[in-house]
Amino acid sequence: MFQTSLQKHSIPIQVLFQNNFQDWYSQQSEQTQRWVDTTGFTASASSLCMLPDRHGNLSEVLVGATGSSELRWALGDIGRQLPMGSYHLEGDWTDQQQEDIALGWALGLYCFKDDESAKYPMLYVKQAGHVLPQVDAITLVRDLINTPANRMMPEHLSQATQTIAQQFQATFSEVSDREQMRVEYPAIHAVGRASEHDPRMIRLHWGEEEHPHIVLVGKGICFDTGGLDIKGSKFMRNMKKDMGGAAHVLGLAMLVMSYRLPVQLTVLIAAADNAISGDAFRPGDVIGTRSGKTIEIDNTDAEGRLVLCDALTEACALEPDLVMDFATLTGAARVALGTEVPVFFTNNDGLASQLNAAGYSSHELIWQLPLYQDYFSKLSSNVADLVNSPGESYGGAITAALFLEAFISDDVPWVHFDVMAWNLRNRPGRAIGGEAMGLLAAFEYLRNTYR
Repeated sequence: MFQTSLQKHSIPIQVLFQNNFQDWYSQQSEQTQRWVDTTGFTASASSLCMLPDRHGNLSEVLVGATGSSELRWALGDIGRQLPMGSYHLEGDWTDQQQEDIALGWALGLYCFKDDESAKYPMLYVKQAGHVLPQVDAITLVRDLINTPANRMMPEHLSQATQTIAQQFQATFSEVSDREQMRVEYPAIHAVGRASEHDPRMIRLHWGEEEHPHIVLVGKGICFDTGGLDIKGSKFMRNMKKDMGGAAHVLGLAMLVMSYRLPVQLTVLIAAADNAISGDAFRPGDVIGTRSGKTIEIDNTDAEGRLVLCDALTEACALEPDLVMDFATLTGAARVALGTEVPVFFTNNDGLASQLNAAGYSSHELIWQLPLYQDYFSKLSSNVADLVNSPGESYGGAITAALFLEAFISDDVPWVHFDVMAWNLRNRPGRAIGGEAMGLLAAFEYLRNTYR
């Protein structure tokens, strides 16, 4: 993937911005101009031109880019198109630009179905070492989401968390006993009780007590049938991704620990398999929660907020400086912004501004939606404290976030990310399948805030 030093016969890769292409072209030899004309290269985004020397050997690689904002993905498609060999980034790039280019190159080489015999070209970028933790974290998120559900049930998610804890000398613990779950985490238990795979609360803890305390909460629904309100086959097909929130908080935790941010970190994953059996929870049921609030079930397919409410209650009991949750929570968020822009909600305006700034500086667009309090009345119930779904689709991302906010202490800063966690199309560096969304923006915020 990367080389640590410039090799003797390394082939240069030159990234050309489309608006500067004609200036570059006019300065080239007649031979180079003819070759560029023949190949039709005009420096359009992620386009490729391999220049031969007079002996027909590859001498230089040209890659197109539309502008600096898309620089990260300039090499995102290139690594798989180049012949084996050593390459290096040519040109006068800032450290940040080098990191962006290196990250895109590495993410473009990602493949879930690894072929151990596969070999890829090697790239030398001076700043590549700085992005390796980001590559590892995003790879983890993608791998966890892409893993088939029969190999990523709650017990497997637990094992993945244990592995990360061991890697970073963190503390791991979990509750998986069914009776203990029923008593201590009744909402998680209700969602997962129909499955033969035990629901559980998974915990990871790292850092020193004197540092600011951050709690990351992840939705870990390892497969979502929809429950008795069963999904249609089209909507159930990719529901192995419904533990994408858990994957995100594990990836974010890896970044926090890799860069050794001066924080005390707790990760809470509410893991369950929303299956169907004679013991499945039903529409019309009233279930308890760790907070003591009761919830009427309108829709068993609105289960993510149920498992999260128990985890958020535990998170707030720790009196943290920040709670941040990730969840593949609503289709409504995708209707609002499409599948590629993560939605976030927060109860803190200053935090919102800083998160938006972090998104722009990390070149990862995230977008705030409002916690519009007038919609909270849609969650009222005649037989319980709350209903888990208002029974209508309007403003569904907002009502879901308001439901979660009901379990957040007033004095705790909180951010909720509602993410797709899945690429529906191939783009440079971002293949179809599981994807980390909002991860780099969230980490940029944490790194800027906790130095």
